[in-house]
Amino acid sequence: MVRGLYTGASGMNARLSQMDVVANNLANVNTPSYKEDLALFKAFPEMLLQRQDDDGVIKFPLGSIDKRPVVGRLGTGVEVNEVYTQFTQGNLQQTENAFDLALDGPGFFAIQTPEGERYTRNGSFTVDRSGILMTKDGFPVLGENGVLHVKHNNLVISERGEVVVNQRFQEPPGRPVQMSENAFDQGEKIDRLKIVQFPRERYLQKVGSSLYRDTEPTGGPQAAAGEKAPKVQQGFLESSNVNVVREMVHMIEVQRSYEASQKAVTTHDGALDKLINQMAVVG
Repeated sequence: MVRGLYTGASGMNARLSQMDVVANNLANVNTPSYKEDLALFKAFPEMLLQRQDDDGVIKFPLGSIDKRPVVGRLGTGVEVNEVYTQFTQGNLQQTENAFDLALDGPGFFAIQTPEGERYTRNGSFTVDRSGILMTKDGFPVLGENGVLHVKHNNLVISERGEVVVNQRFQEPPGRPVQMSENAFDQGEKIDRLKIVQFPRERYLQKVGSSLYRDTEPTGGPQAAAGEKAPKVQQGFLESSNVNVVREMVHMIEVQRSYEASQKAVTTHDGALDKLINQMAVVG
């Protein structure tokens, strides 16, 4: 009976963790490129219950016998196995800001941080006074040759990530430049965005500020190239892939499951109360 208390309590703890994941998804609905998380559970091994103290052979109506009849199985609880991130593509929303970049396809921008190289799909960038392309949190965006110095506001980025600036462009700062077919040949090619992919991106670890870090299971970052490389869309941002309606349904399901586990704990507590405080007194 005490095992039932632990089983119910483990269910409550698991649902609390799942509720945190759902709440975090809903809180980041409007965060560019946010990828929703799913809490995955695993059950503890079930226990096979048998009668241990029978002092003779038990006969059943059909004629079979068993010295230790099986009472049944008892579940011993559940726990959160992992929090899984779904890297499905979000919708692209046009912003008409030259410093907003979106990746259409699998891949990540490389970002320089004090803790080392990190990766993001959030292309909401800006340029500081020294002309360095930065994230909104002040981390430099990396090109293939290092930190990306764009120098001017009038920059254009191709679908392949090539960064070009030209003094002759007269567009207002922060607005996408309308370029002709040979405009890239006329401008000055600064660098190319460092865009990477991972063999097993599902194991990337979130570290906050829309950044990820690689882990041993992900494999090392690989330069995105060829047909599988994502296209860079300037003047766009990728929206989150969170479905609000689905997350609200998940929240209701989690709440109901938590209440069911809570009811199980209450029921077992009441049974123990009767066993100890009533039956023991009668005995």
